[in-house]
Amino acid sequence: MTTEINAPMVKELRERTGSGMMECKKALVEAGGDMELAIENMRKAGLAKADKKSGRIAAEGIIGVKVSGDGSAVSIVDINCETDFVAKADDFVSFVNSVAAALLNADVQTEAELLAMPLEDGVSVDEMRRGLIAKLGENITIRRFEKFNSQKEGGTACYLHGNKIGVIVELAVADPELGKDIAMHIAANKPICVSDDQVSPELIEKEKAIFAAQAADSGKPAGIIEKMVLGRVGKFLAEVTLLGQPFVKDDKISVGKLVSEKGNTVIRFSRFEVGEGIQKKEENFADEVMAQVKAAR
Repeated sequence: MTTEINAPMVKELRERTGSGMMECKKALVEAGGDMELAIENMRKAGLAKADKKSGRIAAEGIIGVKVSGDGSAVSIVDINCETDFVAKADDFVSFVNSVAAALLNADVQTEAELLAMPLEDGVSVDEMRRGLIAKLGENITIRRFEKFNSQKEGGTACYLHGNKIGVIVELAVADPELGKDIAMHIAANKPICVSDDQVSPELIEKEKAIFAAQAADSGKPAGIIEKMVLGRVGKFLAEVTLLGQPFVKDDKISVGKLVSEKGNTVIRFSRFEVGEGIQKKEENFADEVMAQVKAAR
């Protein structure tokens, strides 16, 4: 005997799975009214949908950052989807924030470990990700993540710019205000590393060759050209290193001088920007809406 599918059953299944009304009703009908079987079948279908969408380009999304209550740890995640439409969805935003928060209390080193990491309700990151793919109709990927744990009297800080650019910083001495200022500076000025000694020799040699070629056209003596090249290299290093850059809030001093005056040291930083380095697919808003409509069918 087939169980009659009523509104309360559909409502319960929607609350338990987050899926649409028609999808829930169809699942209950196919399961003969068996709620648990309907949920199992929907999960299987969701995994299949997720696998089918895994090859699609995900270049939109948001950055999530989280600092522990005592400031000793900070995490950052870059989670991508296909359109800005989905990036603004409450379910997607909540997922990103949940992953960033769970990362604070986990010892995770690899992508596989992150995907297996449990969230608040015990569901793994990957299970939640696949469920969202089925629900929202887009490929969702966890592109990268980072976590800093400060040592002894050290501290961490973060800055999030419109959830598209995120920065985390570790300082030798805990200073939340300085840390936030430095993180904000990094978000705006994109340094590639903290100091000169961290710039790769290969990059320096490449820049030297470019500057030398430019200076050779000046017709100046070799000794003068050498000094010109050294000067250009010094200027280049000041432009690309955090400590060498003029501070964003006061360009009369460098970040290095600011940190020194505060009696502090920047240990490391990490800056994530959504979509950087990814070849994006050009779509207009109408295309995004149509993609959502098709995915919901």
